[in-house]
Amino acid sequence: MSDAAEFSFDSKSANGSSFGMGFMGMGVPNGLAKIHTHVEENDRRMTAPGTPGRTTAPGTPGRTTAPGTPGRTTAPGTPGRTTTPGTPSAADVCIDDSVPTVRAKTLDELHALQRKRSAPTTPKDVTNKAFALSEEERLRMQLQSISASLASLTRETGPMVVRGDPDKKIDGSETKLEHEKLHYTLQPNISDSALKFTHILYNLSPAELYEQAIKFEKGSFVTSTGALATLSGAKTGRSPRDKRVVRDEQNEDELWWGKGSPNIEMDEHTFLVNRERAVDYLNSLEKVFVNDLFLNWDPEHRIKVRIISARAYHSLFMYNMCIRPTLEELEDFGTPDFTIYNAGQFPCNRYTHYMTSSTSIDLNLQRKEMVILGTQYAGEMKKGLFSVMHYLMPQRGILSVHSGCNMGKDGDVALFFGLSGTGKTTLSTDPNRYLIGDDEHCWSDNGVSNIEGGCYAKCIDLSQEKEPDIWNAIKFGTVLENVVFDEHTREVYYEDRSVTENTRACYPIEYIPNAKIPCVGPHPKNVILLACDAFGVLPPISKLTLPQTMYHFISGYTALIAGTEDGILEPQATFSACFGAAFIMLHPTQYAAMLAERMRRHGATGWLVNTGWSGGSYGVGQRMKLAYTRKIIDAIHNGSLLNAKYEETPVFKLQIPDYIDGIPSHILHPENTWSDVKAYRETLEKLAGLFKKNFENFSDYKIGNDSRLTQEIMEAGPL
Repeated sequence: MSDAAEFSFDSKSANGSSFGMGFMGMGVPNGLAKIHTHVEENDRRMTAPGTPGRTTAPGTPGRTTAPGTPGRTTAPGTPGRTTTPGTPSAADVCIDDSVPTVRAKTLDELHALQRKRSAPTTPKDVTNKAFALSEEERLRMQLQSISASLASLTRETGPMVVRGDPDKKIDGSETKLEHEKLHYTLQPNISDSALKFTHILYNLSPAELYEQAIKFEKGSFVTSTGALATLSGAKTGRSPRDKRVVRDEQNEDELWWGKGSPNIEMDEHTFLVNRERAVDYLNSLEKVFVNDLFLNWDPEHRIKVRIISARAYHSLFMYNMCIRPTLEELEDFGTPDFTIYNAGQFPCNRYTHYMTSSTSIDLNLQRKEMVILGTQYAGEMKKGLFSVMHYLMPQRGILSVHSGCNMGKDGDVALFFGLSGTGKTTLSTDPNRYLIGDDEHCWSDNGVSNIEGGCYAKCIDLSQEKEPDIWNAIKFGTVLENVVFDEHTREVYYEDRSVTENTRACYPIEYIPNAKIPCVGPHPKNVILLACDAFGVLPPISKLTLPQTMYHFISGYTALIAGTEDGILEPQATFSACFGAAFIMLHPTQYAAMLAERMRRHGATGWLVNTGWSGGSYGVGQRMKLAYTRKIIDAIHNGSLLNAKYEETPVFKLQIPDYIDGIPSHILHPENTWSDVKAYRETLEKLAGLFKKNFENFSDYKIGNDSRLTQEIMEAGPL
């Protein structure tokens, strides 16, 4: 018997007419096939889901159709009721056993029902509060705070702000849920710009920000792994020469000014002019993105930051890079400790004092504000906040450092300092150790803590084999900056430099499998200074005294390859104070003194590791094998190097161990790897001279009331 035999057809319709031609010319009965479903059929009584013993009429959930009503089906098996002529019997109909139909009258209403409002997962504890705020009052206060942040200083008024996306409309009117009806105006309207609402897209989720970026920001695409690829515009890197700091009476003697300093001064008036330009631009937009976030995983020293921006890309970037509050923490967020106004799509006024280009990144430490004009590169926000932490944390007696940090399974913590190309990210990301953070940290009396909630990794030439953790972190929620991808498959070409060499991936730190959450740890046992010495004269590993640690920390040395000249490649020495001169606010010796004090108090050991060349300079020698460097780092972690015998080198007076398991002993002494001993000595003296010349910028600075500590640091340098 065929499958068709299980079906029964009524060869005539209810009005007696024969069936005609159906789909594709085939004869199809006007009656419907009786298909058995999982709905129970007992005594010809069909049970509708959710309503025992009754059949729900279409369009009316939960109700039974009265008999005799035209066009409706009478529940079968009910005594005294007949089936309305013209309607197929329920016994002949394929029963729809889904839930009752929705009540929406339009597609927009249906879409509105699709989205459920978020609610805190933890009940609010109001037992210790004098009174509990209503939901309406809490939201009103939140909007009041945002309006105050966007207030014009000259007009002393804030914009009318309202929660919600202006593009979500129903029947031509704005979609306003209950919590979106509230709006707030800081002062009476006294300008035309105050006649409009500024819509606040507040702390949107990554999914919502994806939608905003793809719909409204040209150059935004979803890649094959789910990451959001976007463009930062004309600027694909930071603009350090356009960064300004307001110089006033309070910080004039606090901050590092003058030769070698990254702090280029500006006055209060110019800052306010730029702030007004940024605020007016943001207020002119129909909608702006507002993120309330945290810095520093140590709850005792946490900083509240507010980022106001015009792009979903910027909002998602900072969502990833900062520490994300819970819904409970957002309810009690209050007034931020620092605010960023990112109007990067709008240029600064070139006729304004101190402006040297259309770009300006301005810090006002007293107002606790940062203004960005003329650049859409998101890294300006990240590093701008890092500069702020370099100012705020030392005021609390906390050392802020530009370093990677990881922790062993026994709780031993190591800090990794190093400039670009030294291997800081590679060596601090160790599958056998927990990652606390890859870039920015604080060292307080409580131990170490990551400043950020995410990672900002370079992805030029990225491969799964070399960097599996970063490769696997590039998924939904990750921002990919300025990468090139296949227009059809959306697979990223990480080796392609068409847009920029500085391609980046920004993702939450939880995307790293061995990340330690929360990102805090005990006091470090080892402080590792990494240098890629292309001159090839520094030992692969040296143990440092405290003064030597301070000297090399202040120097921040590495070497870059200069290029070709008459066919010969020569290295160039590069010095960046504290391994992050572009971001520090105080004199480098102040950070060095804080580092030495903590190392002395907690018994940490300083190490200088050369990840560069051996057996000659670049072009002659060979770069140190990564396998050897990893064994050196392992020996530091397991403490075996503390028991080794040491020999002092000439000129730099560095202590070299006599033995490390798995490494040929002759490699530990660089002069043994050079075939030309005279050339080695000349190159060593040359590098020492470069160190001395660089340190002239710091030799006249006194730490404390006398120059004794400064003198100790000077004596720790090369002869």
